[in-house]
Amino acid sequence: MSEPENAAAAGHDDPSRRDFIYIAAGAAAVGTVGAIAVPLVAQMNPAADTLALASTEFDLTKVQEGQQVVIKWRGKPVFIRSRNATEIKAAEDTPLSELKDPQTDAERVKAGKEQWLILVGSCTHLGCVPTFGAGDYGGWFCPCHGSHYDTSGRIRKGPAPTNLVVPEYDFLTDTRVKIG
Repeated sequence: MSEPENAAAAGHDDPSRRDFIYIAAGAAAVGTVGAIAVPLVAQMNPAADTLALASTEFDLTKVQEGQQVVIKWRGKPVFIRSRNATEIKAAEDTPLSELKDPQTDAERVKAGKEQWLILVGSCTHLGCVPTFGAGDYGGWFCPCHGSHYDTSGRIRKGPAPTNLVVPEYDFLTDTRVKIG
């Protein structure tokens, strides 16, 4: 009997066959781990209804100069206001020393789109919804505790500690804005 025949007769396996079994077993283990891990990781992603609320688009042609529209985003009111030249000038000319939460008007609007002011419509004191066009500064007045905001949404008087929040937003076109 030759050497290979003796090994086969003695029950010894061929080394290339043993390597194949190791590789196949390893591949099966990796496939099993992947089959378990993918759904586990996927279930940690936000639900489709949550993603749908993450951003919203709005057509600005629905707002005329000097008017405001309120839309809902993430369960909160958002004010979209088309300011006229007088309101913009008043906001730009306000000295920062008169503000509780100093912020220029330019920091609150997009460059070249100063007409459009977009704010989360919740008072920064206790979350009430301020009234448009009321108060001492031509902006908003919170009827709950008397906070007054100017034409840039900055707190001017009352208990609110900070300005109305400017959400993250981008202009998709000249007449379309995406909030969030």
